[in-house]
Amino acid sequence: MTQLKDFVIKAHGGLDRWRQFNQLSADLIQGGVLWPVKGHPDTLVRTAVTVGLKEEWASHAPFGAGNRRSRFTPDRVAIEGGDGIVLEELSQPRASFAGHSLQTPWSELQLAYFAGCAMWTYLNMPFLLAWPGVESEELEPWPTDSGDWRRLAVRFPAGIATHSTVQTLYFDGDGLLKRHDYDVEISGNTPGAHIIEGYTEVSGIKFPTKRRIYARQPDGSFSTDPLVVSIDLSNIRLS
Repeated sequence: MTQLKDFVIKAHGGLDRWRQFNQLSADLIQGGVLWPVKGHPDTLVRTAVTVGLKEEWASHAPFGAGNRRSRFTPDRVAIEGGDGIVLEELSQPRASFAGHSLQTPWSELQLAYFAGCAMWTYLNMPFLLAWPGVESEELEPWPTDSGDWRRLAVRFPAGIATHSTVQTLYFDGDGLLKRHDYDVEISGNTPGAHIIEGYTEVSGIKFPTKRRIYARQPDGSFSTDPLVVSIDLSNIRLS
């Protein structure tokens, strides 16, 4: 029997096609209550993101005012001017979140780390299931009004910077990713339910264009109020 991870990778366009590309860029409109809580209500409202597909890195441009851009890797985050000169940088940035809760404000470098880490994860999913060291196990189905969704519990190795070591993916009958659960370790292990819609096809790969993130309850349920984060993507490009 075909494993669920192989089925969903094929449903999104297939690993052979995905591996033809090195990076992905998209235009973003973002909202939700998270950004003002963290002290940055406007920095990433309208921006563009580029992520690596073979290595973990990401960049947002513009990053706030002044034609700046961010540079994220697991071991370093930086803010650069439009000329590429480094304005600020932080090594081993994840350690800087020690003791944080959901209400703890972020510095600009911490914001750049979270945004880079999150968008790299989102835009590489579900193809991350094929990365070395990433393990997955099928769970019992999750009932919805439109039918049962199959689920994968995913465990990430220490070398990948992402929301949490263990995450859960939900797939519809066509194998498309519809929900993504995790606990945001760098923000007090805040539990999130990430709802995924609006698929489009780019260069033979299927991408969702609408993402909404809510606070997840212990039983897996969630309320749509408050809206923690909204992400709308357009102009997706692979190269």
